[in-house]
Amino acid sequence: MAATSTTAGSAAPLFGAPLFGSDVYRERMRRAAELTREAGLDALVVAPGPDLRYLVGSRAETFERLTALVIPAAGDPRLVIARLEVPSLSASAVGDLGIEVADWVDGDDAHGLALAGLSPNPAIAVSDSMPALHVIPLARHTGATPQLATAVLRELRMIKDDAEIEALRRAGAAIDRVHARMGEWLQPGRTEREVSDDIAAAILEEGHTEAAFIIVGSGPNGADPHHEFSDRVIERSDIVVIDIGGPVEPGYNSDSTRTYCFEPPAADIADAYAALHEAQRAAVAAVRPGVTAASIDAAARDLLRERGLADQFIHRTGHGIGLSVHEEPYIVNGNDIVLRRGMAFSVEPGVYFSGHWGARIEDIVVVTEDGCESVNNRPHELVQL
Repeated sequence: MAATSTTAGSAAPLFGAPLFGSDVYRERMRRAAELTREAGLDALVVAPGPDLRYLVGSRAETFERLTALVIPAAGDPRLVIARLEVPSLSASAVGDLGIEVADWVDGDDAHGLALAGLSPNPAIAVSDSMPALHVIPLARHTGATPQLATAVLRELRMIKDDAEIEALRRAGAAIDRVHARMGEWLQPGRTEREVSDDIAAAILEEGHTEAAFIIVGSGPNGADPHHEFSDRVIERSDIVVIDIGGPVEPGYNSDSTRTYCFEPPAADIADAYAALHEAQRAAVAAVRPGVTAASIDAAARDLLRERGLADQFIHRTGHGIGLSVHEEPYIVNGNDIVLRRGMAFSVEPGVYFSGHWGARIEDIVVVTEDGCESVNNRPHELVQL
């Protein structure tokens, strides 16, 4: 059966209300086309995932059948999707934007349909979430390996607009409410897994759509930055790292870490934690437009080095956040990207003593005109329960 091509407006019942106002998505699409032209590309081809959700609010998923938003450098965009998956475009801005929907059925050349109307052998870039299952057929059609659209899409998604910043504020407040309740579940004699189960329920109760990740690192497990949880029984003498987060509608993520104890810590632990607290404050204080991402990493790392803790800080200082938990900009040595108003990222130095204990303090901050705003506001001191 031949593919058909319609505008979304003619199929309005299939599309629900957009997550943001249609003017937000219209501006994002305009900028995407503009950046595509500036990059010397003929088109972006965007697969389902955070990039597609950013551009049109679509939660469509991809399987073996191609779904792709094609944004040409000049001309009208189109969304190519299997006919049986068209209903997945509900709750997106596709209808309001009047984007052409080119649907197809099994047996059609979906990849050729995606490139229809472009110049012969077009220079295209694909989103980094597109599987090879579709990248390779697109390459056969264009006669060249597609580029990654990362540079174009990163430029768009790194700078949060007002609607996104408000979503991040809601997410930050929601995860703060979970940390405020930690004494309900984090108790000696319980396992990390039991505590994690209670935290997961609270994350949903406090407004998230899912618990995307939970770290309950007690005692020696706290020295592993990516420990999740285990059946270890929490002891009264433990230092416990709690790193939690998840999405709040319309899909923007929280991510916050606090470190807890049950009794006053030994002097060496208290001193190391005090240095960590100072390093985190120094890094947050350094955030402002015009400085580099690397300089924020250095603000935390240099202070910990001065305190003799350089070897205990074993990861970057932060990562961007939005529709993805980890995205650009990355706050790490060597990243010379210049911070701009609207960038959002974590500031999360940590110290880790293998086999003994660890600690981390993490806030999400948004760059403002002359500094930054933190969306997390729980106490940063070592929290004694």
